[in-house]
Amino acid sequence: MKRTEDFFIPENKVKLEEELDYSRVGEYIRSAEAFSRSTYQSVYIIDYFKQNFLYVSPNPMFLCGLTPEKMKELGYRFYLEYVPEDEQQILLSLNEAGFSFYSKVPLEDRKNWMISYDFHILNNCHPILINHKLTNLALTSDGRVWLALCVVSASNHTTPGHIEMHHVGTSEYFEYNLVTRRWSEKHIPALTQSEKTVLTFSIQGYTINEIADKMCLSTETIKKYRKAIFDKLDVKNMSEAIVAATNNKLF
Repeated sequence: MKRTEDFFIPENKVKLEEELDYSRVGEYIRSAEAFSRSTYQSVYIIDYFKQNFLYVSPNPMFLCGLTPEKMKELGYRFYLEYVPEDEQQILLSLNEAGFSFYSKVPLEDRKNWMISYDFHILNNCHPILINHKLTNLALTSDGRVWLALCVVSASNHTTPGHIEMHHVGTSEYFEYNLVTRRWSEKHIPALTQSEKTVLTFSIQGYTINEIADKMCLSTETIKKYRKAIFDKLDVKNMSEAIVAATNNKLF
C-alpha cells in the first residue's frame, strides 16, 4: 500500500530547520495568488519540510470538484485518492528519479531546473490527463528543496509519463525512461517565424483560408506549415500544438 510519506524521500529530506524562514511564506503565497488570477492553470505551493500544501489556487479545473481548503487538508493523500492506482507508481518513480537527477546538479545551478510530467486524475471517475510543472521556490544552503511551485495544466499528450527535466534558458532537456530508468538528452524543436505566425493566427481563431489571406500565401502552404508544426511538436491537431508550444514557451 502506498503512503503519502513515500513521496518525501531521503534524497530531499530538509535537515536545516534553522534556515526555514516561515515569515517569508506570505510573500510566496501572494505571488502565487496573483499568478493564479491571470491563468486558467491551477497553482500549488508545496512545503517539503511540513510535507503538505501551503497554498492551493481557487481555480477548480484540476481539483476534481474539491475546494482549495479540502485540497490543503488532503495534502498528498489527493494523489492516492484521485490518481489511478497504476499511475501512482509512476509518480513515486519520477519523484525518486527527479530528486536523484537534482542531487547531481551543482548547488549554484539548482534554482534553474524544472521537472515536467503527465498523469491522470479522476474527476467523478472520469480520467483527465494533466501536466505538472514543478520548480523550486526556496532551497536550503545544502541544496535541498524547502518550497516548490507546482503549475497544473491540460496535457498535450495522450498517455501518462513524459517525464522531463528542463534547464531555464536552454533548448536542451532530459527525458526519463520509466522502463530503462535512464535519462536521455533531448532538444526542444525550434519553430520558424512563419510557423509561429500560423500558430498565433490559429490561437486567435482564424481558419486556414483566413490565415492564408493574412499571410498572402496559398492554403496549401499554410497546410504545409501546420504539418511541420505537428511533426516538430509530435501532436495530432492544432489544439494540441497550441498547448505544446505554450508549455514549452516556443513563441
